[in-house]
Amino acid sequence: MDANAIALLDIFEKKMRLEVPMFQRQYVWKQEHQWAPLWEDISRKFVEFIEGRTDAPVHFLGAMVLDQRQTQTGRVERRSVIDGQQRLTTLQIFLASFRDFCRCEGLYDFAEECNKYTVNTGRMAEPEVEKYKVWPTLSDRQQFIDVVDAGSRDALEKLHPLTRRKYSRKFEPRPRMVEAYFFFYDSLAEFFKGNPSEPPLAADKPLTDRVEECFEALKTALKVVAIDLDRDDDAQVIFETLNARGEPLLPADLLRNFIFLRAARQNEEQEALYKKYWAAFDEPFWRQEVVQGRLMRPRSDLFIQHFLASKQARDIPIKHLFVEYKYWVERSTPYKTVEAELAALAKQGNDFRRLVGRSDADALGPLAHFLETFDISTVFPPLLAMLDLGASDDEMREAARVLESYLLRRTVCGSDTKAYNRVFMGLTRAIRRDGATAAVVRSHLAGLQSATDAWPSDERFTEAWMTGHAYSALNNGRIVYILSKLSETYRNSKTEQLKVTGQLTVEHLMPQAWVAHWLLSDGSRGVDNPWSVPADDPQALATRARSAIVQTFGNLTLITGSLNSSISNGAWATKRAAIEANSLLPINLQLRSAETWDEGAIERRGRDLLSRALELWPRG
Repeated sequence: MDANAIALLDIFEKKMRLEVPMFQRQYVWKQEHQWAPLWEDISRKFVEFIEGRTDAPVHFLGAMVLDQRQTQTGRVERRSVIDGQQRLTTLQIFLASFRDFCRCEGLYDFAEECNKYTVNTGRMAEPEVEKYKVWPTLSDRQQFIDVVDAGSRDALEKLHPLTRRKYSRKFEPRPRMVEAYFFFYDSLAEFFKGNPSEPPLAADKPLTDRVEECFEALKTALKVVAIDLDRDDDAQVIFETLNARGEPLLPADLLRNFIFLRAARQNEEQEALYKKYWAAFDEPFWRQEVVQGRLMRPRSDLFIQHFLASKQARDIPIKHLFVEYKYWVERSTPYKTVEAELAALAKQGNDFRRLVGRSDADALGPLAHFLETFDISTVFPPLLAMLDLGASDDEMREAARVLESYLLRRTVCGSDTKAYNRVFMGLTRAIRRDGATAAVVRSHLAGLQSATDAWPSDERFTEAWMTGHAYSALNNGRIVYILSKLSETYRNSKTEQLKVTGQLTVEHLMPQAWVAHWLLSDGSRGVDNPWSVPADDPQALATRARSAIVQTFGNLTLITGSLNSSISNGAWATKRAAIEANSLLPINLQLRSAETWDEGAIERRGRDLLSRALELWPRG
C-alpha cells in the first residue's frame, strides 16, 4: 500500500480511468451536508490566494483509496475506487462547472486547462467510454456524461429543464449530479462576478488575474491523500479499517499535547500549568456536542474556532482547527511564554462559557438566551474580542442590545444570513482597532448598506411585521421569544410580577383553520381553496387577505400549555374566555375588551405590538 498527499489536480492529470465498482452505492451527496462545505473549503483557499496569502496551510479534502486493475494493451490505465467515490465524482463535477464558467466568460485557456482534468485525450481503444477520468456506477453514468459533455450551463439546462407535475407548486428534482453542477457553477459565478447587491472580492482586479490565482490554489493548496493498494492488499479490510468507528481525538486534545510539549521544551512547569489553566478544559462541558450550522460539534471545537477568529479577525474553518492554531502560534508568535498562552485560553474559555451560559445572574445571560434561541454563533468572535480587551458589563449589555436589534430585525425581515461571517469579522477588526465599546459596534453595523448586510430600517421592519408570514421567517421558539419580550412591555408599577415556569405556546387568536369555523366579515363563508378559482373572485380575494393577516404578529399571542382544538377553533367569545382563564400574561390583558376579532382588530393589535417592538429593538 502506497499513501501520498498530492495536489487535487494531480490525481486527474494522468491519463487514467477511476472506475467506481458496480457494488458501490450510487451518487448520494447533497448540497447542505456535502456540496456547500466542499465549496466553503475551496472558496476559502481562493480568497487566500486572491489576497496574496499563499503561504497559508494547505487544505486536505479527504482520502481516496484506489486499487490497481489489470489493463489490456492499448487501453487506458484503470483503477478501482475502493473508497472516496463520492468525493472524486463531486470534484469532477466541480471541475466541469469551473471549465464551463471560464468558457462562458471567454477565458478559453483556462477552460482548456480544466478540460485536461475532466477527460482523457489522445489514442484510446474505446474513446466514448475511456475518455472519462471517472466512470460512475451504471445508474449514474448518463447524468455524469451529461454534466461532463454538455459544455455549458445553458446546454445542461436544456438537457435537464425544470419541470413540475400538474397542479404542483414545487418543481420536480433533477438528477443529483446535475443539481451539483448548477450549485457549483452558480457559486463560482457569484464568487467571481458578485451579485446585484454586492461586488466580488477584489473587483478592481481583472477577472483573468483572479481566475489564474484561484487556479493556482487548485493546483497547490488543495490536496487529497491518495492510497494506492498493492496486488496483495485486501481492499475490503482496508476499507473497513479506514471507516472504523473509533473515538477520534478532538482538536482540543491535539492542542493540549502541542501546548504542553512546548512547555516542557521551554522548561515551564507542566503540572502546575495544567492545574491552573487547562484542567477546566477537560471537564465534560467541553466535550458535549452542540449544533453548529449543519453539524454537531463538541463545545471545545466551537470555542477554539471563535477564539482564533477573534484573535485574527478572519474566518476559521472548523475542520482544521489544530492546523490553524499551530500555524498561528508558530508564525505570529502572539505569546512570549506558554503560560501567557494558557492564561489567554483560560480567560477566553470562561468568557465563552458566559456567552453560552444563559445565567440570569450574569450580565451576558440575556444575550446568551437570544443567541441560542436564534441559533447565531457568528457573533461570538467580536464578543470575545470585547471581553478580551476588558469591556465592562455595562458596555457588554449595551453592545448586546445593539446586536440583538440588528439580528432580530434582519430575521423578522427574512434577510439572508450568508454575509454574517464577513459582517462579524469586519466588526471584530473594528473592535480591535477602535476599542471595545458599544458605540463601535453600533457605528459599524449602522454603516452597512448593502442588501446582504444592512440593518433594516423602521419602514422595512414595519412592512415585514404587519404583512409578513411570521412562521416563514421565524420558528416557534423565536416567536415565543419575541412575544415574551413584548409581553414585558405591558407591565407597569401596579402589575404583579409573574414568573412563568411552564412551557409557553404560540396561539393564533383567529384560528388558522378559520374557513371551516369563522365567517368572513360580511357573514359569508370563505373559499376552501382560493387559488383554484379566478384571481378576481371577491370571495377568493377576501379569503386570501384574511389567510395572510392570520399569520401576522397581530394575530399571535402566548398561553401556558395549549387550548384544545374545539376551543381554539371556537367562537371568539368562547376563545377569549378560555385565554382569560388560562393566561395571566400581560400581553393578553387587553384582549378582554375586544368584543370581536376580525381583520381590523388584528391590524390594530399588530400596530400596537409594532410600536413596542420598535422601542425594544431600535435601529442605530
